[in-house]
Amino acid sequence: MKKHNISTSFQIFDQVSELTDIDQKLVLAAKDALKDSYSPYSKFKVGAAILLSNGEIIKGSNQENAAYTMCLCAERVAIAAADSVYPKEKIIAIAVTAKSPTKPIDKPIAPCGACRQVLCETENKHNQSMKVIMQGEVGQIVIIETAKDLLPFHFDAEFL
Repeated sequence: MKKHNISTSFQIFDQVSELTDIDQKLVLAAKDALKDSYSPYSKFKVGAAILLSNGEIIKGSNQENAAYTMCLCAERVAIAAADSVYPKEKIIAIAVTAKSPTKPIDKPIAPCGACRQVLCETENKHNQSMKVIMQGEVGQIVIIETAKDLLPFHFDAEFL
């Protein structure tokens, strides 16, 4: 047996004001997207904002459904919106945030497993890494430089 290790590199910031101007703008757009969340069942709002290579920012929010498996995460809503409006533009970065009615989310919110797979596929599609910026409602911000650090054993076309 051969043992291997996986490591992930990330940055932690204490305040949004420590981020670059464009990353600040992206985090604020993700927070703004929270207002469009349709989450009548969980009441857990998630907002995402994507920066495209042309400078456009596209927002998305979670969209729930009474048939829970039909729910759409904010990250996938934003990616689908960006790809449908600007299909040729590369996705440079995505910011994700959340808000809960029961308690403040005070640590960075990470994409779910399905969204991690979609983020990795999006990187493959555009042949470019995508910065992932994660923050809760308040508190620290975590930035990673590639979605593949969130899902090191992702499934891709090489398996097909």
